[in-house]
Amino acid sequence: MNLRSSWVTETGQTREDTRLTQTGVTTMTNPVQVRSGVLPGSYGGQYRLSGFWTFGSAAMSVTVSEGRAVIQGEISQGVFPVTLPASEVVTFAPGNATYSRIDLLVLRVYDKLYDGGTRTEATIEIIQGAAEQSPKVPVVPPRCLPLYEVTVPAGASAGNGGIPWASSLKDLRTPVVALGGILPVEGAVLPGAYPGQYQDAGGALQRWDGGAWVSYPSALGSIIPNSASSTPASYTGQYRDSTSGRLQRWDGTTWVPVVAGPYFVDNRDYGDTTSTAYTSTLAGRITNPLTLNFVAPPSRAVVISFGAKLRSTSPDFYAYMALKLTQGATVISDLEDDYATVVASKHMVSASSTYRQSGLTAGATYTLTAFFRISATTPALTGGFDNTFIKVDPLP
Repeated sequence: MNLRSSWVTETGQTREDTRLTQTGVTTMTNPVQVRSGVLPGSYGGQYRLSGFWTFGSAAMSVTVSEGRAVIQGEISQGVFPVTLPASEVVTFAPGNATYSRIDLLVLRVYDKLYDGGTRTEATIEIIQGAAEQSPKVPVVPPRCLPLYEVTVPAGASAGNGGIPWASSLKDLRTPVVALGGILPVEGAVLPGAYPGQYQDAGGALQRWDGGAWVSYPSALGSIIPNSASSTPASYTGQYRDSTSGRLQRWDGTTWVPVVAGPYFVDNRDYGDTTSTAYTSTLAGRITNPLTLNFVAPPSRAVVISFGAKLRSTSPDFYAYMALKLTQGATVISDLEDDYATVVASKHMVSASSTYRQSGLTAGATYTLTAFFRISATTPALTGGFDNTFIKVDPLP
């Protein structure tokens, strides 16, 4: 029978039995095997991962700090727990005269029952790479947990300054935690083993949904904080606090403001017209017409304000400014004197109008265009307009 157990049989419990039935410090990768890695933790709780931290302590030597780890063997071999109770110094071979190389600093387990050799022990050792013009990382043997990549420059030796540790050490350590524990992510982000597994990705708590790591705020339906605003959206309707301080909603394609607007456009150039019919072009202006696009909010209603400094050349006649509302080629609200801003004065007078526009289609884009006219052409009259503006405020 292949079923293994610990502390049941009176005699004959093997080392394999013990390794295969451990259920302590293990982050599962499948129903039988676990992830190889380093146990998290640090003195004083300041760092996520201090076990086996390595630093250059001499020209060609590093000091490997104390730590605990687990190393998964073959599926029938089980997992090997290892502990370094005190720091250890490891020395690298001198560099090649011509080319640099990449070495691996690893934790390695030898098991003669599987290796076919004579050793049965756990070691800290260096797997030396080949010196080449474009050096490659050496192949990792079985039952090996890489800790660091170390680039050894050409000609590096104790006599000429050794290895530049600040730039040569690449941390490869990854953490593991007890079954069911929240995994602190360091290094590569690996797939989860079961739906409902959690990991701390630094900026966000994430849950494995069976195919991807999903940020925890989305699972709750709460608002993603701006500290994690780079987190990808998980569903249409999700909200986040953007780095600009605006509340946004994921529409299935992009993040859009929850409350759009306000929308505003103005033209501070003076312009005039002698037309008694509404025209969108004013003489003397560089830019014509004055238009404003806006997106209708979920309430389907907005407040529209518009105005200008107006005058007519006679106080007995009127200068008009009115708006036309369109959606594409469709006119939604046409020009009407009753809703225009009107002034009868030969002096410039500031005037504006405000009204509510309802019945819009939520999410549709509309355009407001300003039109102008004078009430009569006899005698020769001119309507003057300056500081014209249009403003749209979406209603909640």
